[in-house]
Amino acid sequence: MKRTSAFLRLSALAVCLILIISQLGSCFEPEKPSAGNGPSVDEGELPDHSGGAAYVAVNGNIPYFEADDIVYESYEYYSELDGLGRCGVAVACIGTDIMPTEDREGSLTVTPSGWEYKGKSNNNTYSFVDGGFIYNRCHLIGYQLTGENSNEKNLITGTRYLNMKGMLPFENLVKAFVVDTEMHVMYRVTPIFEGNDYVAKGVLMEGYSVEDDGEGICFCIFAYNIQPGVIIDYYTGENKADPEYNEGSEETVSAVYVLNISTKKYHLPTCTYAKSMSSDNRFNYTGEPEDFKTLYPDYLPCGSCNPDQK
Repeated sequence: MKRTSAFLRLSALAVCLILIISQLGSCFEPEKPSAGNGPSVDEGELPDHSGGAAYVAVNGNIPYFEADDIVYESYEYYSELDGLGRCGVAVACIGTDIMPTEDREGSLTVTPSGWEYKGKSNNNTYSFVDGGFIYNRCHLIGYQLTGENSNEKNLITGTRYLNMKGMLPFENLVKAFVVDTEMHVMYRVTPIFEGNDYVAKGVLMEGYSVEDDGEGICFCIFAYNIQPGVIIDYYTGENKADPEYNEGSEETVSAVYVLNISTKKYHLPTCTYAKSMSSDNRFNYTGEPEDFKTLYPDYLPCGSCNPDQK
């Protein structure tokens, strides 16, 4: 009888210890950053695509970061996949200490939501798409910024147009700034899905340089997950050629400038200064003329090529 009572007391004590340890353990779990909640923006608040712009400024080109979101130490955070296997907001404080020191190697094997439908790949090829395939596995936070590669929480099904025309220019801009200044940039990318769609309509991209209070980097844009000439079913990811598409038509309604992020001047692509510009300082803008001044109010036109007069 005494042995039974002692055993019961020891069992109760063990249960209590387990509960205490589990509670203590939860105290040391990393806290989800407030910036990781993402901005309170839904698909209905974002402008519909028109013309040939790959992206458009939103919220007056002012990021939605709150004061508590801004930190001075590098980190990165990726949301858990939702019930449909879709990515959520990804946020990082970009610094040189978390940038990769080697080129990306190996092919991506992750299958993001919308990449397949009913076991069949949606990644069709079109003769007028750069590289042929309509879709890329798009990093929310580019590899060049944090070194994340085959992370399913950081990869969405994105068009080649989104990847190269919409997102890459801003990734390059942030990388060049951080490497040149050794400052930090708050960087957040939020994929915007409508309803139960498996493919995002686009991504909201925000950047804000920390140490200089946004003087060097400050943008808030929505990059469209479209592919000129292709009709996309965003629920399934299936796609087909647009019979009314005229190849090259999207370029006729777009303004193309080459920005020098060092001199804060913009040029026509044909300008001598644009052709000889260092790739570290070069940033290509493709978008609507009326959006340019909103996105880059501090940039001045080149006095040689006079881009505003063309």
